[in-house]
Amino acid sequence: MRGLIARGRAWHATHRRAVRLLRRLVLVAAAGVVALAVVTAASAAWIRGDARGRVFTAADVPEAPVALVLGAKVEADGTPSPFLAARLEIARQLFDSGKVKVVLVSGDHMDWDYDEPDAMRRWLVERGVPAEKIVLDHAGFDTYDSCARARRIFGVRRATVVTQSFHLPRAVALCRELGIETNGVGDDTVRRFAQQWRISTTREYGAGVKAAVDVLSGRDPVHLGRRETGVDDALRAG
Repeated sequence: MRGLIARGRAWHATHRRAVRLLRRLVLVAAAGVVALAVVTAASAAWIRGDARGRVFTAADVPEAPVALVLGAKVEADGTPSPFLAARLEIARQLFDSGKVKVVLVSGDHMDWDYDEPDAMRRWLVERGVPAEKIVLDHAGFDTYDSCARARRIFGVRRATVVTQSFHLPRAVALCRELGIETNGVGDDTVRRFAQQWRISTTREYGAGVKAAVDVLSGRDPVHLGRRETGVDDALRAG
């Protein structure tokens, strides 16, 4: 009988410890959720604030020397995806209307058989943009890297950044934080890809937190390299 009572007491003690541990874990998890929500909200507020008044249409954006076109998926056959083609069409319009003088295409060329910048160059050349007015950045692995390299490697001080509208405020904010006087033009034509648009828009919350961390850490781009004169040369070209 005594043994049964002892086992019962031990079980109740173990149960109480388990309940206390569970409560602590719930409190820690709740605190983590609150902290994440606060960080996400703060990042979104920073992005909105930096981009406010700097988002335009292709028709009314102020002139700038350079259009910075951010990379996106290239299909297996080497052609730009609809999202990327829509960005390039805006850049073509900006160039044709004289709103920009040079187009800097920045994207992923980490693997030899996947080349976003070259696909972007080909698309633009095929539609009448002179090859000598297109500059390629092969190490624009994300938005932060593209903006940082535009300033530090290519010497861009004033630009119009081009991407989809859900991505544009973050792109404008990052480029401005990294030393480029930036306005932006965003594409909405690919909203017809409703599911992909919705997923990409949702991902912007997390991407905004990453952008804030990148800026606060002041990290170097994945690949920095030496100063390149491509943009300067293209601006000087007749």
